Amino acid sequence: MADPLHQFQIQKIVDLPDVTLPGLGPVDLAFTNSHLAMTIGFVLVVGFLTLVTSGAKVVPGRMQAVGETLFGMIDNMTDSIIGHDGRKYFPFVFTIFMFILGMNILGMFLSFTATSQLAVTATFAVLTFGLVLIVGFVKNGLGFFSLFWPTGAPLVMRPVVGLIEFFSFLLRPITLMLRLFGNMMGGHIALKVFAGFVATAVIGGAGWFGVLIFPLSMGMTVGLTALEFLVAFLQAFVFAVLTCIYLNDVVNLGHGH
Repeated sequence: MADPLHQFQIQKIVDLPDVTLPGLGPVDLAFTNSHLAMTIGFVLVVGFLTLVTSGAKVVPGRMQAVGETLFGMIDNMTDSIIGHDGRKYFPFVFTIFMFILGMNILGMFLSFTATSQLAVTATFAVLTFGLVLIVGFVKNGLGFFSLFWPTGAPLVMRPVVGLIEFFSFLLRPITLMLRLFGNMMGGHIALKVFAGFVATAVIGGAGWFGVLIFPLSMGMTVGLTALEFLVAFLQAFVFAVLTCIYLNDVVNLGHGH
C-alpha cells in the first residue's frame, strides 16, 4: 500500500532559478504541484462565478441557482454576524470562502490538496488577521486596545481577563490555520488508508481475507468520500464564519465592550 503521506509532498513541476531576496536569502521559485493546485482552483472559481453572473436570468438555471445560494448564504452571514457594516466586508469573506471551497473540493479529484499544506492555510489566516488589525486600528484608533480591557468584568479581574483576551486574540490565526489544515489532512489520510485496503484486496495481497476486507473497505471509502465532500464545504464555511466573528469584534468594538 502506498504511503498515505505521499499525497502531501511538494514536488517540483517546473524548476526555476533561485532568487536571493534581502533579509530572506535564497528563495526557490520552482512551480510545484501546490502552485498548480492553487492555480487550477483559482481558475475554476473565477470561471464558475463568470458563468453564474454572465448569463443571469430572472428564472435561474442550476448553475445560477448554486451561485446565488452561495452568494446569499455568505451575504446573510456577514450581515447577521457583523451587522450594519457587514456588506463592506462581504467581498473579502466571500472571496476567501470561495477560494478555500474551490481548493478543498478540487483536492478530492487531484492527487494533491493545497489546503492540506500549513503554508497555504497560514497565508489565509495571516490575511484574515491582518485585515482584522487594519480595520481595528482604522475604525477605533488606539481605542482598539479596549478590546483587551473587558468593562463587563469586575475591576480587580480585568487585568487577568484582559491578558487572556490578548493571548486569545494572538492565537486566532493559529487556530484558523490549524483547523483547516488538520481537517483536510486527516480526512485525506483516512481516505487513502481505506482506499489502500481496497486495492490490496483487489490485487489479492490479502489472500482469502480479501473477501472480507473488500466490502468493508469499499464501504468505508465510499462513506469517507461523501464525508470529505461535506467537510470540504464545512471547513470553508467555518473559516468564513470565524472571519466574520473576528471582524465583528473590531467593527462593533464600542458596542460590545
